[in-house]
Amino acid sequence: MDTESFELLYRLEPTHWWFAGMRRITDEVLRRELNKSGIRILDAGCGTGFNLDYYRSSSKMLFGLDLAAAAMDYVRGRNIKNAAQGSVTAIPYRTGIFDLVFSFEVVTQLRYEFHDDALREMHRVLKPGGSLFIRVPAFMWLRSSHDEAIWAFYRYTRRELEEKLSTLGYRIEWISYANGALFPVALLRRLLKRFGIAKGSDVRPFPRGLQWTNRAFRRVLESEAKWFQLGYRLPFGLSLICHAKKN
Repeated sequence: MDTESFELLYRLEPTHWWFAGMRRITDEVLRRELNKSGIRILDAGCGTGFNLDYYRSSSKMLFGLDLAAAAMDYVRGRNIKNAAQGSVTAIPYRTGIFDLVFSFEVVTQLRYEFHDDALREMHRVLKPGGSLFIRVPAFMWLRSSHDEAIWAFYRYTRRELEEKLSTLGYRIEWISYANGALFPVALLRRLLKRFGIAKGSDVRPFPRGLQWTNRAFRRVLESEAKWFQLGYRLPFGLSLICHAKKN
């Protein structure tokens, strides 16, 4: 991602419906993990560091990693000390020191042939029995100019991600598609993009008169979070999320 993209990300993460809703989903799916005290968490591909700030507390040790120098400038601006510049394919932390690793739309910003390298590195830095929480875009046939704008090279199916993680030494605890209720709306936008309409990223500020849409979409994702908290899953969606553990 370029410097301009990180600047937009920095402005949108606190209140944009997609980021706020996905954080709520993460909180619900990982409620038991996140309530543990004294845990070490790595955000592998931390971007501007918002999640490091969001999950920071006296009972957790948060560490960040991002390849982009522009991202690290924002991380340092949040007064976050435990962050390193580097690649998820060569994580500059010791083996077996983290209880939880976050991977939010990071692996798919690599060419497909490097996905195994990144997931092996995340496996390496986890403690035995430690957790990986990964979120990736879903369904390759949905790829559009949105993916090009956010540098997403690949989109997974549930079966693909399950098989890959299992092969690399993870045990699947829970996996589901997410952002399913808004799937028809997104599908229409992706079709329009193929005709050159509404090109570029879908993650952008709403016009002032449409702020109610941001609130409405956020409530939709928050309702999915409650659904997941009850143990249910979704059969389709724009994203795919998985909680796996290191065997």
